[in-house]
Amino acid sequence: MNITITGASGFVGKNLQKYLQEKQYEVKTLSLRNENWQNYIDQNSIAIIHLAGKAHDTSNTSDSEEYFKVNRDLTIALFNKFIKSDARDFFYFSSVKAVADTVDNILDEEAEGSPFTPYGKSKLEAEQYLLSQSLSEGKRLFIIRPCMIHGPGNKGNLNLLYKVIEKGIPWPLASFHNQRSFLSIDNLSFLIKEMLVNKELPSGVYNFADDNALSTNELVSIIAETLDKRPKLWYIPENMIRRVVRIGDILPLPLNSERLKKLTESYVVSNKKIKKALKIDKLPMTAKEGLAKTIKSFRK
Repeated sequence: MNITITGASGFVGKNLQKYLQEKQYEVKTLSLRNENWQNYIDQNSIAIIHLAGKAHDTSNTSDSEEYFKVNRDLTIALFNKFIKSDARDFFYFSSVKAVADTVDNILDEEAEGSPFTPYGKSKLEAEQYLLSQSLSEGKRLFIIRPCMIHGPGNKGNLNLLYKVIEKGIPWPLASFHNQRSFLSIDNLSFLIKEMLVNKELPSGVYNFADDNALSTNELVSIIAETLDKRPKLWYIPENMIRRVVRIGDILPLPLNSERLKKLTESYVVSNKKIKKALKIDKLPMTAKEGLAKTIKSFRK
């Protein structure tokens, strides 16, 4: 079975490609950076998995229009090619940020989209276009909304947190009580494979997340355990921390308001819909197991 993946050079693309190849799929890669990418679409692919996109820039220095050119316009162009092709499935990797930048309770697929950032808005507008189009018989559209993805080889806030704890620096944000959903690359790849083989799975929007949410303090403890250290948690008043990080919004410091938000906010995502649709009781890897695997990779 042939599969086409865009964005195959990224973290998710590399891991998903390897996983599917191990499951005996033939994976073709398609670079949308090539101006003539339309001429290189594999006509024998049964599915197109669209991972390519412009990621959220936490430094907020990116041109807003670039998000829409990449995340919306390129997605629309690729989807229109899919409509005219013989491919059966189109997977669009959107984001939970297409729906909400902050979550008060638990985010499910029924929540109405109200993103604040150009990143989230561009993802939502792409979703809206895709969902407004008619599919011919036999074709399926899957809009995937993953939460924070991690795994060996991944960089970002997890790596930043790891470095802080590795150096023996106390975690100064322990006063922020939260619950947050994560998504291991292993569970992501497993779900995509299950969706490919399940011919009865209906088109629709599906959240991807690990089964259990964890607090940042629990995450600090997991990292400390992998380093054979005792977690050092400092309970500094929240208001004091918020005043300090404003400096990072002006100067190029490791911590700014955007990163503080990512590290301390509650953001719980429901994965009940996709598990029910696939008749899965639980995902292969627990949230703690997946995070421990990612953190151990940093030691290498």
